Amino acid sequence: MSSLERYRAIIPDWEGFRETILRRDPPTIRVRTGRISVAVLRDRLQAQGFVLSEVEGLPEFLRVIGGPHSVADTLENWLGLFYIQQGSTGVAAPLLAPRPGERVLDLCAAPGGKTTHIADLMQDRGCIVAVDRNENRIRALLGNMYRTVHPNVLVVAGDGRSLPDGALFDRVLVDAPCSAEGTLRRKGGKPRGQTAKFRRQVPLRQEALLRRAIALTRPGGTILYSTCTFAPEENEAVVDRVLKDAPVTLEPITIEAPHAPGLTSFEDQQFDRSLAGACRIYPHHFDSGGLFLARLRRLGGNEPPGSDVVDAAALPGWSPVPPAFPDGRTDPAAAAETIEVAFDRLESLFGIGAAVRGDFGWIVRGEDLWVHRCESWPLGSWDSSDRWRVVSVGLRAMVPDYRNRPRPTNDLFRLLEKAILPKLVSLSVDQWAKLLNGEDIEVSGVESGFVPLGLQGHVAGRGLVRGETVRHEIPKVQARWLAKILGLVSGRPASGVEEGSVGNPKEIVRDERRVAGGEANGHQ
Repeated sequence: MSSLERYRAIIPDWEGFRETILRRDPPTIRVRTGRISVAVLRDRLQAQGFVLSEVEGLPEFLRVIGGPHSVADTLENWLGLFYIQQGSTGVAAPLLAPRPGERVLDLCAAPGGKTTHIADLMQDRGCIVAVDRNENRIRALLGNMYRTVHPNVLVVAGDGRSLPDGALFDRVLVDAPCSAEGTLRRKGGKPRGQTAKFRRQVPLRQEALLRRAIALTRPGGTILYSTCTFAPEENEAVVDRVLKDAPVTLEPITIEAPHAPGLTSFEDQQFDRSLAGACRIYPHHFDSGGLFLARLRRLGGNEPPGSDVVDAAALPGWSPVPPAFPDGRTDPAAAAETIEVAFDRLESLFGIGAAVRGDFGWIVRGEDLWVHRCESWPLGSWDSSDRWRVVSVGLRAMVPDYRNRPRPTNDLFRLLEKAILPKLVSLSVDQWAKLLNGEDIEVSGVESGFVPLGLQGHVAGRGLVRGETVRHEIPKVQARWLAKILGLVSGRPASGVEEGSVGNPKEIVRDERRVAGGEANGHQ
């Protein structure tokens, strides 16, 4: 506790704080409300023996009090029906308050908890530009985004401080890198060590990210600055410096959950008095982690506070997403033909008509067809640079098979789950166990070719029917994870699955990359 003693005077209920950080926080899950309701998911998990409770102030969250095994190893998690997320961090996206159809920027997006929460609140409509500079973390972001099936995210690799000018956003989240003191419960109550160099440099990086966010926000738009640390030097001090000369004002935060106000002074430092309207969440508030939040409003223009721009034409730098990726290698005419061939195949094989197709955007990149719900994007106004690159646009939808015919991906099947339910080939848990063990399963009355395979009413993945048998085409890492889960469900150990192994989003993306063809991080 010695390194935390400096906070004794500012943390309400110091003894409660001390007691809480010495205990590991119970897991909390955020329901993927665009795919399942909270009530239905709660009933499904409780039927498996999990003990759940509500999380005050977070209606989409459930706290896992106990259960037969890790909630990570459930079919519901494998299907992307929830996201394991620390409860305190669930405050951020609702405070940003994104709406369907808006343009939102997440400057430090990976591994994707807040990004996917924002996408859910936007009902997967509009465009989220998710930026991160760490390649390993980007792979985790992709794995989480694909698993939870969000088609309105444009993933960009690069430093948020170097994001180009040209496009303005309705809302920007700056979940800044920090000393992460708020995550100390995962480390037995011990904060990670910090060098003097880190303590000097990290506030400068945080301030630069926040200033860049302000520059990229439209007049009247919202900026949310957050960290998972207690240090005022990384929180109020950063925002205080920005408030002195940036065209923003601080909006007071009110939430219906335990929290503390922001600080107006600390030790020998004085901060802008408006920072009392910031929000501090300590581990004992949510029985979770620590979080700091400050919400800013961009000044300028004639927009009234809280106004929302939904029409893309009203924002500078935004244009419709073209059918061919503008990389100089994707021919527009060939792209149009690829899309038509893919549409014909979707309609002939799965009955996907024009109404379903028209609910999404489609773009060809290299040999692959991608599906998205980004009604517009900023790439047309961004100057080319080696300081950033596009990783993905929505979800990879179709890739060439060995005969160069468009083959639907597992992600597309999950995205179009409701539309393809009439074509679903449902298998029992026992049949799936055999299938994952390398055995072919007999099916009758099903035409040869690709089919969506079902498990407990959901699309589990792509299958290939030949004659009267079917085999699965789920990537290896995902298949091993599913085999482990089904072994827990049936009470039998899954063959070939090591004890304690779980699905790793990074590994899932690498494996999906090999199956789908091409690199998951986009074509250079």
